[in-house]
Amino acid sequence: MSEKNSYLVFSGTRSRYLAEKICSSLGCPLGNLVVTRFSDGEFAVSYEESIRGRDVFLVQSTFPNSDNLMELLLMIDAAKRASARQIIAVIPYFGWARQDRKDKPRVSIGAKLVADLLRVAGIDRLITMDLHADQIQGFFNVPVDHLYASGVILPYLQGLHLKDLVIASPDVGGSKRANTYAKYLGCPLVLCNKTRARANEIESMQIIGDVKGKNVVIIDDMVDTAGTITKAADIMMEAGALSVRACASHCVMSGPANDRVEKSALEEMVFTDSIPYTQRCSKVVQLSVAGIIAETIRRVVNNESISSQYLI
Repeated sequence: MSEKNSYLVFSGTRSRYLAEKICSSLGCPLGNLVVTRFSDGEFAVSYEESIRGRDVFLVQSTFPNSDNLMELLLMIDAAKRASARQIIAVIPYFGWARQDRKDKPRVSIGAKLVADLLRVAGIDRLITMDLHADQIQGFFNVPVDHLYASGVILPYLQGLHLKDLVIASPDVGGSKRANTYAKYLGCPLVLCNKTRARANEIESMQIIGDVKGKNVVIIDDMVDTAGTITKAADIMMEAGALSVRACASHCVMSGPANDRVEKSALEEMVFTDSIPYTQRCSKVVQLSVAGIIAETIRRVVNNESISSQYLI
């Protein structure tokens, strides 16, 4: 069996746009899968071609609503029952990742629950990108290929040729990620120290470091309501920054996020296409990670090293 005949790529409903790009990079057709929906909201999936003895790659980000996760679980179950040789879930955006620990009494750990659901459904491997917390990899008992959006974001930043560059983290929790970018680009690091009144609501924020006369790039893993990013940008401009940009792996952009970004001091907001973005915002730039994911799939099929393709 040739390399191209040994595996098939299928997609869930909401990630088809990305799966098509991945297949284009791989030079293979997207597999034929049908999702049948009933009037009460229930749905079923079926493969319209034989997958017996094949490695099956299932592309589906699990962003809200929960139908995306349920659709992926059904795809995994159907592939297992159709005698697929290996089932590899390709989840560019791993939903529920912010629930990675008990941060107060009597709460769920959603990331672990999702990991258990995927395991019970029958995955043999997971390919994902920029998890909210690296330790989520330990929730799985199967190999996890953890990719980084830096593979497309860093070349973009280098192409801007910004002078007096400073990398910033919007909170202390993201300092490790931002510091990695700063080291690679050979520039200083600035931190934002924030306190929250409640989820998605910032109480106060202070800048730790000097941004005066600098071009600042804020690095984060996701932007949800854009409250943190836009507030940080406004404070940095008030502190004398020449310009402020933001780069994030996942474009959640819920609620008032679009208006906040548009009205903020941000020069531009750079995302990957791990999540579909259908809104209109003149400041949003999307970079595709299809090439990175396609190369990872190729290397998994050929049992080649994946770590060698990481920039950082």
